[in-house]
Amino acid sequence: MSDTSNEFTVVTNVDTPPVMSSSFDSENVLGKLKTAIQKKIERPMVEINIPERPGVSLRISPNITQNQIRAWRKNSGEDTKNGMDTVKFACAVVAHTTVAILIEGEVAQNDSGYDLTFASPEILKMTNTTRPYPDCVKAFFGIEPHIEAAAVAIMEAAGYGDTVDAVDPTMKSSTN
Repeated sequence: MSDTSNEFTVVTNVDTPPVMSSSFDSENVLGKLKTAIQKKIERPMVEINIPERPGVSLRISPNITQNQIRAWRKNSGEDTKNGMDTVKFACAVVAHTTVAILIEGEVAQNDSGYDLTFASPEILKMTNTTRPYPDCVKAFFGIEPHIEAAAVAIMEAAGYGDTVDAVDPTMKSSTN
């Protein structure tokens, strides 16, 4: 039943919900939201200099999940009688987020063209170690406080130190 006496049509007794269009107009608010949500979120790579090794730095991917952090903490003894070994945790953060080692700004690669990391046989041999972490990372940095400082910088780059501002919805924005 319809009432067409006004400028618009009122439909009553409708059993089916309205059909939503699968195509979104980019000017439409819903379309803009869909575009924003579909965009992959990824933190940009960062470089960390090794203080005691001039010209040497690490390229880091600070895209870290809570599950990774939980695993690193557990592997560092968090739930043991002695508690978590913070240096071992820091080594795990550094080792697992390093995607390349650089010397004077150039990425170090092996003979096959792969970027070197703490798990690379060449780096393990250079540091005279067999495990990427904590042994290789410790030998590579040389000073444990620098490992912990690097881990903190990585966690901050990942966003774990960010603050999220609350917005008062009763306040008008400057764009309105």
